[in-house]
Amino acid sequence: MLASLRSAALCGLEAIPIDVEVDVAFGLPALVLVGLPDTSVRESRDRVRSAIRNSGFEFPMARVTVNLAPADVRKAGTAFDLPIALGVLAATGTVSERTITDTLIVGELSLDGSMLPTRGVLPVAALARARGFRRLLVPKTNAREAAVVEGLTVLPADSLADAVALLNDPERAATRIPPAPWREDDDPADVPDLAEVHGQHLARRAIEIAAAGGHNLLLVGPPGAGKTMLARRLPGVLPPLTFDEALEVTTVHSVAGLLGPDAGLMTRRPFRAPHHTISDTALVGGGTLPRPGEISLAHHGVLFLDEVPEFSRRALEVLRQPLEQGTVVVARAARTATFPARFTLVAAMNPCPCGFHGDPRRPCICAEPQVRRYSGRLSGPLRDRLDLIVPLSALPASELQASEPGEPSAAVRARVLAARARQAARGAGRLNARLDGRRLQREARITPEARSVVVRAVERLGLSARAYHRVLRVARTIADLAGDPDVLAPHAMEALQFRGDEA
Repeated sequence: MLASLRSAALCGLEAIPIDVEVDVAFGLPALVLVGLPDTSVRESRDRVRSAIRNSGFEFPMARVTVNLAPADVRKAGTAFDLPIALGVLAATGTVSERTITDTLIVGELSLDGSMLPTRGVLPVAALARARGFRRLLVPKTNAREAAVVEGLTVLPADSLADAVALLNDPERAATRIPPAPWREDDDPADVPDLAEVHGQHLARRAIEIAAAGGHNLLLVGPPGAGKTMLARRLPGVLPPLTFDEALEVTTVHSVAGLLGPDAGLMTRRPFRAPHHTISDTALVGGGTLPRPGEISLAHHGVLFLDEVPEFSRRALEVLRQPLEQGTVVVARAARTATFPARFTLVAAMNPCPCGFHGDPRRPCICAEPQVRRYSGRLSGPLRDRLDLIVPLSALPASELQASEPGEPSAAVRARVLAARARQAARGAGRLNARLDGRRLQREARITPEARSVVVRAVERLGLSARAYHRVLRVARTIADLAGDPDVLAPHAMEALQFRGDEA
């Protein structure tokens, strides 16, 4: 007795089709798994046996051989529990083979036969549609996630018994989970508002420029100056996710297993703030079986690195290529996985180890070599990739009490949306921060006076060619915020002031 079902395995953000072949033959009772399974798949033998018995079905007292093909692809995870269990029941005649031939099946089983959430259902659903499957059988908690992919009948199951009933009843199997309607999240009511920030006008302006052009930002100031407060308010001035962006963000979080039960498309831009003890693998992604890291989880959102000098040198240096390319390529012996990593980096640091270097109110206790060594933890090449470097000073309590609330995020967001619309109207198809050299020369439209200002500043400050182009990109964004078609000298001068201690 032989049964064959279709399932899928994850490699990076892609799903790979897997054939689950189950053979029940005479011999000593055993359940044997072949096809390069890892430990989590091999342990499914005990889960499947208990789930079948506790669901009211009979497990065959025979030799059961399960082959996961192709055999040269390593299988990992618990999503093979359900197809293996249904394969055993199909081989013994409990499940009809009429519906399993064009149904792709994934799901984890508990010992009582109930279904548990499975990660990576969204790319699996995309694979099912691309390969022409009519139905996708998933745990009920993953049904809304799978229904994002249109043109596919999603079969939600609460348990193994429910899955058997769905496959044996064609009329019930014809029912379909409708996809949730797409809605842009244009009401960031529960996102921290910039109106709560008093003073810090230069930093607020930098937040606006970073949001409008997708620029990376470094905030330098003593403890309590508001660096974290400002960073957490950047998502509130960013435009809502488009449908394509939401699909990419949801796919990354689905593969990482971070989507909650009954989750559909994510509508909020992600904000990730890893601790400074994070490893380089956890930051950029990787592992024996590649998984997305924090920079991929921040895709189309914000990555906030607080106390950035405290991060390990290796973790910081691996950021350099993703900041330029917008992707992370994790190469392993058997397969290469590519993860998206197009994010806005906001880094924050103190000016010295004690935090009060240059503060007129509190004396600094650090020696000058300590200050240089602390600042040097952020390497020159990485600092060169930060478009906006903003010094902050702590506000006294009297000024905090007396100053008026700042401009709300809604007003800033309106200007950001208008600036991004101007960038889109030029037809470049990307934000100013991502313009390459050729597009930058064509799109910047910098006047001779503004170019002369930038060239003189670059020569005087000894800026690199990369820093020169980044100043032009920031100036282009400032011009877009002002509604000017050309980059003027005032725009260039404002861009130059954000080179921080270089200026």
